[in-house]
Amino acid sequence: MRLALCVEYKGTNYFGWQIQKHHKEKTIQYHVDRAISKIANHSVKTACGGRTDTGVHAFMQIIHFDTNTKRSKLNWIRGINSFLPDDILVKDIFNVDEKFHARFSVIDRTYRYLIINRPYQLISFNENFFHMNKKIDLSRIEKSFKYLKCKRDFSTFRGSGCVSPSPVKTIKAITIKSKKDIIIIDITANSFLYHMVRNIVGFLIDIGTSNIPLKDINRLIEACDRRKIGLSVPPHGLYLLKIRYPSQYNINLDDKFSIAI
Repeated sequence: MRLALCVEYKGTNYFGWQIQKHHKEKTIQYHVDRAISKIANHSVKTACGGRTDTGVHAFMQIIHFDTNTKRSKLNWIRGINSFLPDDILVKDIFNVDEKFHARFSVIDRTYRYLIINRPYQLISFNENFFHMNKKIDLSRIEKSFKYLKCKRDFSTFRGSGCVSPSPVKTIKAITIKSKKDIIIIDITANSFLYHMVRNIVGFLIDIGTSNIPLKDINRLIEACDRRKIGLSVPPHGLYLLKIRYPSQYNINLDDKFSIAI
């Protein structure tokens, strides 16, 4: 029997999702696998829909595991959560067939980046938003979207150490909006290169603060040279917002767990 779970977590205190040889107890997967194993009464190793790096958060991480243990949906969720730290939460569970794979069945993933654009930081949100004190012009940023929303070589935004076999990705949607002094950037793609979202957001901020002229946007992307653009933004403003799967699996949480921001 294969089960899929929706997991939310705050990544501040962890070295990312995946269990590592070092710091394994400081990864989200370590705690999730351990909690599920206790309720399943056997060792469990999960697979995830989108690996998140050190300090990155998730509103909707999807994982799967196999088990012969039968429990009610409520008992699975309550039981697993009782063994998880306060910054990791299982929100839902789904029965899926053995063809389902949390990673390989994905249609696309959406990441969200949150920026507080104001002169002074909000101390209570330092671990959840990236603070930018220089005014960001959203209308300038939107002019870049026609060059990003497409299938193309995104090597310009490829992080060092990326092992993806191809730099060609398809960005299906990219949006930017603001609520008072909070800026929200959402990027949806079939898959992402290592640090691609953080590098794109840094690029967009440089456009929005006039560090990059509008006439240079496409030229810089076409250069396929990471060294020609600015710094990557930090991980604490980044969230795995949602993962979309074929409708046959009925994993659709957009309405149930919509983000109020």
